Amino acid sequence: MEDPIEDPPTSAVLLDHCHFSQIIFNNVEKFYVPGGDVTCYYTLTQHFIPRRKDWIGIFRVGWKTTREYYTFMWVNLPTDLKSESTKQQEVQFKAYYLPKDDEYYQFCYVDQDGVVRGASIPFQFRPENEEDILVVTTQGEVEEIEQHNSELCKENQELKDSCVSLQKQNSDMQAELQKKQEELETLKSINKKLEQKVKEQEDSWEAELLQLRVQNQKISSENEQMEFKVDQLQAQLLTQEKQMEKLVQGNQDKTQQLEHLEKENDQLFLSLTEQREYQRTLEQTVEELKQKEATATEKQQELTDQNLDLSKRLSENKIICNVLQREKERIERENDLLKKENGRLMSYMGLDFDFLPYQVPTAHQGGTGQSPELVYGNPYSGIQESSAPSLRSMKKCPTCTSDFAGDMYDHTLEEQHLQTLYLNCPICDKSFSAKEKQIFEDHVFCHTL
Repeated sequence: MEDPIEDPPTSAVLLDHCHFSQIIFNNVEKFYVPGGDVTCYYTLTQHFIPRRKDWIGIFRVGWKTTREYYTFMWVNLPTDLKSESTKQQEVQFKAYYLPKDDEYYQFCYVDQDGVVRGASIPFQFRPENEEDILVVTTQGEVEEIEQHNSELCKENQELKDSCVSLQKQNSDMQAELQKKQEELETLKSINKKLEQKVKEQEDSWEAELLQLRVQNQKISSENEQMEFKVDQLQAQLLTQEKQMEKLVQGNQDKTQQLEHLEKENDQLFLSLTEQREYQRTLEQTVEELKQKEATATEKQQELTDQNLDLSKRLSENKIICNVLQREKERIERENDLLKKENGRLMSYMGLDFDFLPYQVPTAHQGGTGQSPELVYGNPYSGIQESSAPSLRSMKKCPTCTSDFAGDMYDHTLEEQHLQTLYLNCPICDKSFSAKEKQIFEDHVFCHTL
């Protein structure tokens, strides 16, 4: 445990005894010998979770707020709260932080909100061989102690009642949670049934549409047959009328036969009227079937349009993915080319890129080129002067101030270097800086929406 440096979180609110039972202090001595370290042992209860800014302070008996601490130490956070071994904790107070008088003190556990979660019994700091002093108390002090004791008993009973109430609230919360989980399972089951019902309804619609198409074809065929029969009846009627006229003109004696023919004509006309009514009924039925077919066709067209829209989005996403993949492969190839070019330049200068720890001398070190850390000079200075390009022949990138050899700095290398500093959108060709990688990814993702 490190020594306390920063002030702990405190509160100006008066003490509240309702939380004192969440931390239990163990093995607290009646007195501690001055000049030695003091170890404070405490136990974490089941429903308490420690936090990073919790602390244990030494308070003089009679304190009112957590700001009246004498000294404090940060608590240790356990790694596993479920283990029984982590419930037992301890913290050590150094001797030079402890009080020097013989007043009564007590340990108090304070959380990071400044609320006291537990308090120990009082103790003193006095030598071990100090003689016991006979304490003479008056009757008033005895009554005050008894009154304080009764108040403590009352507070203890209140704490017990509060604990019972909290346990009841916890059980109610558990029951409510179980009820919510059951409701969730019920909703999931209902949702599954509804999905199955929708699927069955779609299958039923498809079957009904197919049946309507077959029925429409059948009615169309029957309509053609009825039209053919009506034409035949009309032709037959005309023939009979002509025959009747010939019989009237040719033979007046055959009046009875003519009347008979007129009756047959009336019957044929009645039959024709019935056929026309039946034909009109069939035409109405065909019209209704056509309307149903049009409605079904519109529904099918809507589903087809939705399917085409989804297919289009999928194709666009695949195109964007392929473009990004090609861009990644291009950047990787450019990176390999730059690595090879860097290795070639280092080989050209006679240096090993992987194993040679060589430093370029700075301008303020003078013309000797010697590093102040090298006692006998730079052993590679001869190689640098003979084979490597001098500092005056080095050129800098106008964007990122990277160094390039004078004879290797051409427009192609500059273009390849600038491509690594900018990110181009594969859809709208908008450029982003390499430092704005997150903005570039959000911009590309917006094209897919």
